[in-house]
Amino acid sequence: MPAVGSLLFLLDVILIVHAARSGRFWPWAYVVLLLPGFGAAAYVLVELVPEWRRSAGGQRTQSKIVKALDPTKAYRALRDAVEIAPTIANRAALAEECLSLGRDDEALALFAGIVAEPQGDEPVFYVGKARAELAGGKPDEAAATLDELKRRSPDYHQAEAHLLYARALDEAGRTNEAADEYRAVATTYSGPEPLVRLAMLLTRKGDDAEARAIASDVVKRGKLSPKFVRERHARWFAAASDLLNS
Repeated sequence: MPAVGSLLFLLDVILIVHAARSGRFWPWAYVVLLLPGFGAAAYVLVELVPEWRRSAGGQRTQSKIVKALDPTKAYRALRDAVEIAPTIANRAALAEECLSLGRDDEALALFAGIVAEPQGDEPVFYVGKARAELAGGKPDEAAATLDELKRRSPDYHQAEAHLLYARALDEAGRTNEAADEYRAVATTYSGPEPLVRLAMLLTRKGDDAEARAIASDVVKRGKLSPKFVRERHARWFAAASDLLNS
């Protein structure tokens, strides 16, 4: 099995180089060399796997795996925490988890209860309530909640909340107001979503020329953007491309 032997040798060399660069040359270089295959496996299990698990990327991957295997684990833990101590922080955390699971009515009930309390008069909780209303198919209520937020906290400016307001107006059929809000939030938002949503709205209104011009600009920006930006906003760059090709 010369091919297998060559692969094992290459793996050993890679791990020895890694050990040297990370300050682990002694004793791992000798373990890897003197115990072909087993030494490499030991280095990976003892050093690399724990290091990966401690990294931010490793923790995100582990979280995704746990979520896939047991989607309601975090929900159950947060629900138990609320039963033990029904603080605003615990209820807000449970509401966020409900939104991630599509339990929109439960999330709305939690956020509505929070904002009804004197200590719950924080912008983030009004935004959460509006998110739950929009997710639950209540765009008029979401817009009203965000209007109330603007009345209570006129100095609060947050791009995600602004985009949420534009979406609520859009889904409520207030298209002219929604178009104005999409244009406004696009000047401060970090990604192409507001512009793509604006192009979609204009397409529905029959303003195909402007919609295509916006979509074309988004596609061009996507091609010029760094890879991490394209990956982060892949859904919206793809949607802009689909608008051009439709």
